Amino acid sequence: MMADSVFNEHAHKALAASYPALPAHLSHSLASHPLLDMEALAGLATRMRPETLEHNAAVDLPLGISNADTPVNGLSVHDTIARIDECGSWVLLKSIEQDPSYASLMRDVLAEIAPLIEQVTGPMLRMEGFIFISSPHAVTPLHFDPEYNILFQARGSKTMNLFPVADPDIIGQQFFEQYFAGGPRNLPWQEEWAARANPISIVPGEAIYVPLLAPHWVQTHDQVSVSLSLTWRSEWSFHHADACRFNRRLRRLGVSPRPTAIYPVNNKIKSYCQRALTRLGG
Repeated sequence: MMADSVFNEHAHKALAASYPALPAHLSHSLASHPLLDMEALAGLATRMRPETLEHNAAVDLPLGISNADTPVNGLSVHDTIARIDECGSWVLLKSIEQDPSYASLMRDVLAEIAPLIEQVTGPMLRMEGFIFISSPHAVTPLHFDPEYNILFQARGSKTMNLFPVADPDIIGQQFFEQYFAGGPRNLPWQEEWAARANPISIVPGEAIYVPLLAPHWVQTHDQVSVSLSLTWRSEWSFHHADACRFNRRLRRLGVSPRPTAIYPVNNKIKSYCQRALTRLGG
């Protein structure tokens, strides 16, 4: 168990004021945690299941590049980590809770904020951890995530450019429907959207709460960056996902369904219909 709090009182208040629909700039005490230094992360990568390791070239990427067009870097994931300061790449360690030490870290951090989260969106479900190791000037293209997320900066610095939750101009209903049916999460980009972004820059000891369904893109600064991302889902988020799947069914039948609702309005009727059809094998 962690002896000290990860978040100070100001961070708790900032998260409480923003959750769940608005981003928050927070402070934390994890920057010098031994599990987040480069030697520990290189060791973690050797213990992880191969399918939970992802890496690619990441410098000078277009913001609207598709998942399929993201370039490889010609290196193994382990060589990419070893050469991260020079290889212009990005490494993602997914589902770090598969390792007992990192699972314990994740549980301890999220337990600290669980009372705050649960009084708003209910129990924290499907908690997962991810670590990003990025070269200087690496770009993560425009995308959205289906989870609530706190991104903790441990080394280097980066700027996240956030857009409003489910911004209808950027992320239309049919994109949600395709994503929850197994489609990609990267979004197309239009330059006129740039002025609508809310840029938040973080250095070690700072974090960003990223709302569920908020489009965003990220760029690291002049140094190697290490970030820890801890995510969770809620009952509302699962109902939203299933309602998107049900809308896709309706659209394939020639019906133009009403868009799924955004929190706090629920999507339970469509969600339960989708779940019933799934159980029936439809």
